[in-house]
Amino acid sequence: MKRVLLAEDDYDFAAILKQYLELHQFEVIWAENGEIALDYFKNQTFDICIFDVMMPKMDGFSLAEKIITINPEIPFIFLTARKLKEDKIIGLKLGADDYIVKPFEVDELVLRLQNILKRIEQKRSLDGNNIIEIGSYVFDNERLTLNNKNHVQQLTEMEASLIEYLYLNHNQLLKRDQILMSVWKKDDYFSGRSMDVFISRLRKYFNSDPKIKIESVRNIGLEFKIEK
Repeated sequence: MKRVLLAEDDYDFAAILKQYLELHQFEVIWAENGEIALDYFKNQTFDICIFDVMMPKMDGFSLAEKIITINPEIPFIFLTARKLKEDKIIGLKLGADDYIVKPFEVDELVLRLQNILKRIEQKRSLDGNNIIEIGSYVFDNERLTLNNKNHVQQLTEMEASLIEYLYLNHNQLLKRDQILMSVWKKDDYFSGRSMDVFISRLRKYFNSDPKIKIESVRNIGLEFKIEK
């Protein structure tokens, strides 16, 4: 059972969210503000965190900054009622795995939590192993190569980073800003155009395997599909 630290000052909303997550086999520790959440984090172990952005005593962004200094590997999601792009960029720059605007479907939050935790488990299993099989391809992240039968494609470091990120999140709908902040570490016009160029390259690299597709979803992002 995965342990979740939930920092949310809305008591009714937190109670409902806690109960729903527990029905999906999560153990949820609820804190009503950022200061309490920080104390919990210092003294307990968690697998993932959910932070409301607007909280008394300590907001979600400040809480995340402090928690990262304790455990930079901990995944976390921001919840907010604000739709400002600036807030979203701040959250993603802090390293948030996702940023969800209220109101939202709780089923969607559960799915995102499960996907993040699954990706982390996959990444841990790959640590120390630079060879990844992707369909009929063999990806070597150390040598920066993508091998398919008798052809070896030499990759740039950015191409390799993008392939690894897409593979760890395959068969999931990825938002453009998530990809940009995770791989390019910034979300601006020029990075967006650069990403489009790199995605076009990867489509060509993987075009000999019909079970691998990079599908764009208009105004949202893309999905790296690997059929079994």
